[in-house]
Amino acid sequence: MILFFNLPGYTGSNVQERPEEAEKEACLTLRQLEQQLVRYIVNHYNQRIDARMGDQTRFQRWESGLIAVPDAMSERDLDICLMKQTRRQIQRGGYLQFENIMYRGELLAGYAGESIILRFDPRDITTILVYRQQGNREEFVARAFAQDLETEQLSLDEAKASSRKIREAGKTISNRSILAEVRERETSVNQKPTKNERQKAEQIELKKAKQPSLVEVEQLEVASPQTQEESEMPEVFDYEQMREDYGF
Repeated sequence: MILFFNLPGYTGSNVQERPEEAEKEACLTLRQLEQQLVRYIVNHYNQRIDARMGDQTRFQRWESGLIAVPDAMSERDLDICLMKQTRRQIQRGGYLQFENIMYRGELLAGYAGESIILRFDPRDITTILVYRQQGNREEFVARAFAQDLETEQLSLDEAKASSRKIREAGKTISNRSILAEVRERETSVNQKPTKNERQKAEQIELKKAKQPSLVEVEQLEVASPQTQEESEMPEVFDYEQMREDYGF
């Protein structure tokens, strides 16, 4: 795909085409890669003519199937519509729990005991939106923030993985223990050697294994004269003993 060919850190379609500095040039986060992919689909892929559609682009084909042109939404409204949602109950003091994480939001204390709707972005659940059901519509109440995690970015999958690891270790799951596990994982990832570094280390170990150590070389050098003398000594036979043994 042309998109990946032009991205920094591109490794080529095969080993022969791989740039030597590809790993050093890699600088895209998953979020940035997602943005690049969406931009490519919207601005290029959907604007090209598909052979199966005659002379129409994919976007024109979609447009021709509409009964009416939908009203344009603001980017923020679209973000909210694309969020996942679930229901929770507000606890005393304006707290609520989601995925083993405790949240708190302004004005939520007055809704203690009520069932509310949560909207969240799975890519970062440190901030969630709280809504009340009012008839056939939802009414925004407040934002709720993960306590002690306000400055972090934590995805839904990361939160689940952290909770699972903490539980397996027999520890209590809390915001602080999740934060500690996230920090520990980040440190581990940063210290973990890259694939190239691991391969170089393995090659060095293999070379060491193939080369005899200095002690082995010295032992061979010391042992070699004695071995040579032993190999040069003639074999002596006892004729009288052979007569007794073989009846000569």
